[in-house]
Amino acid sequence: MRRFILLILIPVSLLLVGCPRPAKYVRPQLPVREAWPEDAIRQAEDPKAKAAYDLDWKEYFADERLQAVIQLALKNNRDLRIAAFNIEKAQALFRIERGEQYPKISASESSEVYRLPSEMSATGKSVTAEQHTVNLGVASWELDFFGRIRSLKSSALEQYLATEQAHSAARISLVASVANAYLGMAADLENLRLAEATLTAPQSSWDLIRQSRDLGIASDLEVTQAETQAEAARVDIARYSGRVAQDKNVLDLLAGAPVPFGMLPGDMTGIPSLKEIAAGVPSEVLLRRPDILMVEHQLKAYNANIGAARAAYFPRISLTAGAAGFMSNDLTDLFKYGSRTWSFIPQVTFPIFDFGARAAGVKAAEANRNIAIAEYEKAIQAAFREVSDALSLRTTLINQQNAQESLVGTLGKTYRLSEARYQGGIDSYLSVLVAQRSLYAAQQQLVEVRLARLSNLVILYKVLGGGA
Repeated sequence: MRRFILLILIPVSLLLVGCPRPAKYVRPQLPVREAWPEDAIRQAEDPKAKAAYDLDWKEYFADERLQAVIQLALKNNRDLRIAAFNIEKAQALFRIERGEQYPKISASESSEVYRLPSEMSATGKSVTAEQHTVNLGVASWELDFFGRIRSLKSSALEQYLATEQAHSAARISLVASVANAYLGMAADLENLRLAEATLTAPQSSWDLIRQSRDLGIASDLEVTQAETQAEAARVDIARYSGRVAQDKNVLDLLAGAPVPFGMLPGDMTGIPSLKEIAAGVPSEVLLRRPDILMVEHQLKAYNANIGAARAAYFPRISLTAGAAGFMSNDLTDLFKYGSRTWSFIPQVTFPIFDFGARAAGVKAAEANRNIAIAEYEKAIQAAFREVSDALSLRTTLINQQNAQESLVGTLGKTYRLSEARYQGGIDSYLSVLVAQRSLYAAQQQLVEVRLARLSNLVILYKVLGGGA
């Protein structure tokens, strides 16, 4: 009788309310321009330059020591491990939701022995009874006619895919962070070398001027001026020595293990130049960035939750219990043909009045989807600005480096001429001191500009979706 009622109710309910359709996903329009700003791409690009997402990090970062440090970080960095474990967690949650589509079949066995007293026995005598049961059945299984479980499975799948993209984004970010820390240490080592070289020159001059003073040729002022320059160089040596030690600590943290001495950088002069990268077009570049793909998968997950919320308007049909097996009072007769038994208990739940709970659930799911759309568009806009800024700096930093190199060359000539004029007795030592300070400051600035240009290329590789 129950089977007959169920077979009648299912088609009637379908005819009355119809089947819900999953919420269709439509990618939002890009809330940015179709091209990078003109000032961001003033410099003509190398037509042979590859897109960042087509460049493996080993191909882009050619320095062998840097490659070794990056490899060490990819193996040991704890943040990257957390991202990998999040993938495993999301994958397990997806499997749980996928498993809800299928019946859970289990086997059970039970034995019961009990005594009926004579007052309860139909024969007026006490009876010892036995009952043995073996069943194979379904404990609970929802028939997903209206897509609720499928929508939840789709949501879990998108969350899993989002964690995969988050892991890729974490890898790219880690590679860029290691490269920038490595370059920063190389720059500080270069400044340390300059400070040591700057100390050597005034130290020699100081000794010579003291001897000249003792002979009555030089003055105490010139001795003090040379001493001042030497002390200033010592200050810089101490400062850059401390920064190099801090740079080493940063590299150790990023690498997740102490970086061996053989992997540490030399100064800036020993670092190979980085390759030029094609800027591409926003629609292609931004939609391939792992962090943007992660946000889009999260948006798809919220979109799938709308389908699950809408399914609450429709009947839930489930098999609350169902089994087939054997039952017997005698263990020896348990598996005989006549001991067969079965049970079938379907259940249909019709939502009628819930005082707006289902409507609120759908609105909440739609609101979450709308929030996710705003987050997606915000991520696109932030990424567009990152790329535009990096492209704009690429041109200006090249021009700045060229100008700074010319300035260093000119100041170097000025310093040599001033030193020659001083030794020839034409000028005082003050002119040598001023020229040397100017040259030293310009050399330091050149190191900073070179570091800024290399860091800009690292950032470009990251924000243009470099492959990791």
